[in-house]
Amino acid sequence: MILRDSVDADTPQESRMSSVLIEVKNLYKYYKTGDASVHALDGVSFSIQEGEFLAIIGPSGSGKSTLLNMLAGLEKPTKGEIIISGMHLETLDENGLVAFRRKNVGFVFQSYNLLPTMDAVENVALPLMFQGVPKEERMKEAAEYLKLAGLEKQMHHKGNEMSGGQQQRVGIARALVVKPKIIFADEPTGNLDTKTSMEILNLLQDVVKNRHKTLIMVTHDPVIASFAARQIRIVDGKISSDEKNG
Repeated sequence: MILRDSVDADTPQESRMSSVLIEVKNLYKYYKTGDASVHALDGVSFSIQEGEFLAIIGPSGSGKSTLLNMLAGLEKPTKGEIIISGMHLETLDENGLVAFRRKNVGFVFQSYNLLPTMDAVENVALPLMFQGVPKEERMKEAAEYLKLAGLEKQMHHKGNEMSGGQQQRVGIARALVVKPKIIFADEPTGNLDTKTSMEILNLLQDVVKNRHKTLIMVTHDPVIASFAARQIRIVDGKISSDEKNG
């Protein structure tokens, strides 16, 4: 499955991935548990290039999900900076963060998060409804992205009528339909078998390569992380390694 983007699909990836999209500077996150303070993130700094596929890997409790939530504007740091396209997320209020996510971000979840009363095309169209896109236009857009995700025959199937892999493809189409700069994928293959996981990961690679999206994926699995172009390993709230794959 290859997803094409008429604007920049024919431009070599090397020339497109040329500018820094995200900068993280000296990021800390503390949680209070009784009288104790837990350091979920402890002075994390790195940057992400536009068009990069990055895996954030680490064991449970390492801080990787906290980091993803802060990059997506879902959680605020205790201190430090998160700069995306020149915008300082740590300075935005809740309304500003909502506007940032709506304009820039797509999400792929481990549990799919499809609404059971809606079919596939309605689920994909839902984010466009929140953006005020007219019904006819948003249904047409949703159908196109489902086709790109290989689900032309499942357009009007509900979640319980599709396999886990098909439901996750709906989730990927839903993330893409808002034309985000960045896609965040939180353990996107966590509920899938090995064969289906590989298919979903190949699809995510195609999204990055052929639609020039920046994709940040959280996982605990080194095999899953190997599909990304780069891995940042988090241990006890600190970066223990930052390496290119391959």
